[in-house]
Formats: sequence, C-alpha cells, structure tokens
Amino acid sequence: MKKEKFIENRVHEYYWTDDLNCATTTLRILSEAFAIKLTSQIIDAAIGMHGAGEFGAQCGLVEGTLMFMGIAGRAKGIQDENIVKSCQDFAGQFEKRFGSLQCSVLRPQGFTPDNPPHLCEGITREGISFSIEFISNILGIQCIL
Repeated sequence: MKKEKFIENRVHEYYWTDDLNCATTTLRILSEAFAIKLTSQIIDAAIGMHGAGEFGAQCGLVEGTLMFMGIAGRAKGIQDENIVKSCQDFAGQFEKRFGSLQCSVLRPQGFTPDNPPHLCEGITREGISFSIEFISNILGIQCIL
C-alpha cells in the first residue's frame, strides 16, 4: 500500500475507531512504519500527550515523534548525543514547516465541546508523513512502507 494512503487509513482508524490522541496515533504509526515494537508502557505514557492533556502546550505530533526517535535510535544503536541532536533538528524543521510546535497555535480553536471530533486529522496525516521522512533521512532508519 502506498505510504500516504497507509498513513491516511491508519490515522482515520486510530482517531475514529480507537479514539486515540495525536501523540499515541503518531507513536503507533511510526512503530508500524519502521517495524519497531512499542511496549504497553510507552503507549500508556502517551495518554495525556496531546497538548499536555488538551492544555494547548507542545503538540502531540511533536511529542510522539520525539519519543519515537529516542526509542528507535536506541533500538538501532544510535549514540545518545546523535539522538538528542536529531530531536533538536526535528523540532526546528517541524516548526519551520508547520509554523509552531504549540498545539494552541496549530489548533487555535482549542478543545471545546463545540468543535467537531478529531479536528486535527489533516495535520496529523501531514505531520506523520513529515516525521517518517525526517526519521528516514536524518536517523537513517529504513521505513518499510
């Protein structure tokens, strides 16, 4: 299946069927794309990582990718200082591409009952695609999609 279609299908399923947040969705899709198993504790840790529990802080797309880069980097034997530098580079490139790292900027409507569910589905697809390309190019980890 083509990468973009895979991402579209998985984001939709994780949002609408499983009702997952953006950070958990990002972690799960990245783990599938790079064939790196996640433990249940990692998934559990991401439960409130969508703008710091809807507070509007750092975007879960960023948080999920940064967590995954640490997990994948260690799994592939990448030195810690290279993982840290790659995380810094990712944050800078994400901010340049999307305009911010902050959920409150990327989702200016906030989290109110009046908003439709899964308002960030489109940016999630774009963000995960961006993350896959970054991880492939910068960390040199092979995507299997």
